Amino acid sequence: MNNPLESGIQNLPSVVKYLIVLVVVVFISFLYPNNAKFKYEFEAGQTWRYDDLEAPFDFAIQKTPEEIAAEINRIESDASPFYEMDMRKAGERMRFFRENFNNKLNEIRADRQFEDVLRRAAHYIEYMNGLITRIYDQGVVRLEPSHAERNNNFVVNIRKGNTTYKQTLQQLQTDDKIEKWLPDSLFNSGLPEADIFIPLLQNFFEPNLTFSDTLTAKFLTDQKAAVARSRGMIRKGELIIANGGIVTDDIYQNLISFQKQYNQKVGNQKSHWGVLLGYFLLTCLILGVFILYLQFHATQIFARFSSLIFLLLWPALYSYLVYIVESSQVLSVYIIPFAIVPLILRIFFNGRLALFAHIVIVLLASFLCSSGYEFAFLQILAGIVAVLTNIQLRDWSKFFLSIFYIFLAYALGYIGLSLIETGSLGEVDWSVYKYFFLNILLTLLAYPLIPLLERVFGFTSPITLVEWSDMNRPLLKELSLKAPGTLQHSLQVGNLAEAAAIRIGADPLLVKVAALYHDVGKMNNSSYFIENQSGSNPHQHLNELESANIILGHVSEGVKIAKKHGLPEILIDFIRTHHGTTRVEYFYRNYQKKHPEEVFDERLFCYPGPRPKTREQTILMIADSLEAACRSRKELTEEGIDELVDKIIQGKIALHQFERSELTFRELQTCKRAFKKILKSIFHARIEYPEENAEKDHTPS
Repeated sequence: MNNPLESGIQNLPSVVKYLIVLVVVVFISFLYPNNAKFKYEFEAGQTWRYDDLEAPFDFAIQKTPEEIAAEINRIESDASPFYEMDMRKAGERMRFFRENFNNKLNEIRADRQFEDVLRRAAHYIEYMNGLITRIYDQGVVRLEPSHAERNNNFVVNIRKGNTTYKQTLQQLQTDDKIEKWLPDSLFNSGLPEADIFIPLLQNFFEPNLTFSDTLTAKFLTDQKAAVARSRGMIRKGELIIANGGIVTDDIYQNLISFQKQYNQKVGNQKSHWGVLLGYFLLTCLILGVFILYLQFHATQIFARFSSLIFLLLWPALYSYLVYIVESSQVLSVYIIPFAIVPLILRIFFNGRLALFAHIVIVLLASFLCSSGYEFAFLQILAGIVAVLTNIQLRDWSKFFLSIFYIFLAYALGYIGLSLIETGSLGEVDWSVYKYFFLNILLTLLAYPLIPLLERVFGFTSPITLVEWSDMNRPLLKELSLKAPGTLQHSLQVGNLAEAAAIRIGADPLLVKVAALYHDVGKMNNSSYFIENQSGSNPHQHLNELESANIILGHVSEGVKIAKKHGLPEILIDFIRTHHGTTRVEYFYRNYQKKHPEEVFDERLFCYPGPRPKTREQTILMIADSLEAACRSRKELTEEGIDELVDKIIQGKIALHQFERSELTFRELQTCKRAFKKILKSIFHARIEYPEENAEKDHTPS
């Protein structure tokens, strides 16, 4: 079954590929900042590797965040709270006192007590009005618990109408203070019967000063905003740091201040379109190199639109993720799971392409990231580890071990970089490790992503290959019933091909599963193939052309059967290529002998092809020919097997079957040795003894 996405776009013209690349380049370019980039990179404790740096303009030395935070903390701890005075409280309490005092006068008239009070009531009222006014002018307060704990010299701000003044806690009146000094004040009032006021004044003075959260918060905000962000100036022409100098903490702060002022004064003055053009050229260069690599070293991948779109999706996606995280200024860029890309690409393609694509993604993302060299180093290191680890989707323990190695690369790499910068483990920013941990958790998404991407883009993962290797699959069961000899041949071919693939680092699982299905086309006419014959040969009743058509037809029939049963396209390619464009030699030579004078089209006896391209397809072609040739021989010695392997491989080379193959001559020699070793073990080759000893000793070697 063809993948819908792939079949829908496979026939688009090649120019569309380059338009897709251009769209990705433009998309990424517009994510970059539109101001000129500061051209120096530096860290505290490192050596200044640039020329002497002199200030090109005056700029203020910015305080460190720690210095500003310390000043703000001091303001918060020393800030005077605001209490707001209720101007109506004194008048309310005077009226309340007058009512109570009049009631008291009525009581004492009946008892004939406090004659001076009765005689001079107006004087007593006048005195109390003055006392209440003085007390409330001074302020009666109920302090907030946190303020009550402060000493008497603690200053608070009193808002009285439109004016604000400061008072210490000692100057403010509270219930406790009034109760203590009120009797002495009444005694010294000059009124002989002032004691009459004591019961009237118990719990009388309600607070007229209340804490104002709004005014206090506004005051704090204003105070914090007024904190100076700079400390000193560097004048134009002053030396900031010399070549080879050490970036001390003070110099580091000077450089940070210079960078900030440069970005504001110079960076923003540069042409927006000029900066954009620079990023566009760099993005074109990086992606252009990647596309050239695909064109010359991964031609099959570049030829498929679905594969090209899949590969270009990752740079665009990760550039956007870095842009979002950097814009948020809350998360760290280390939370983004970059290692997912090499893990997935290694499963679908190969380690070389996975690492190449990962480096391209990191280079593009580094333009968007503020961490610079540190970010690029750690991400490339993690990608290398991801490619090198023996990840196995069929083995959870190996998968988790690979993830652990990636985390170890991040952890140890970051410690190393931190020690270079700080020289002490005590100054390492351990908070970054929570982002590394989250990164690893997100990297685990590679496992569920693989089957999803497999379906969308038409790839084949090891999990799918294992499913197709199940001998209970309907197609394999049908093959075992209709062509049991072909199935046995396919199993042997699979063993041969797997051994050779392991030796050269090709995909052994892919070639072994492909071997199971490469001859499924023989089911339709199984008796015409020698491995399924147990009696008469039906070719005796056919001429050479008819026989050749049946033999050649098992390739096209195999493709039809494979598509009908939904075999992945990558396995169907093995069916197409396992004979390449070779001839059916037996029928070709017989026809030639019977018609020596006839000029005929040689292609009538040739397989349609195409010739194998991948290493795995090439290995299967050789293994198929070798197994069939060895099975047709009655007796094989070790020397005979060596000669047969050399002869068959040399014949394929002579027929130009390997011209499009990715298999190198060195790998071919390695495969040749593997084939010889396996064939000798399968067919139990004997050592050929000298003639005089042959009759005496028949012991197997």
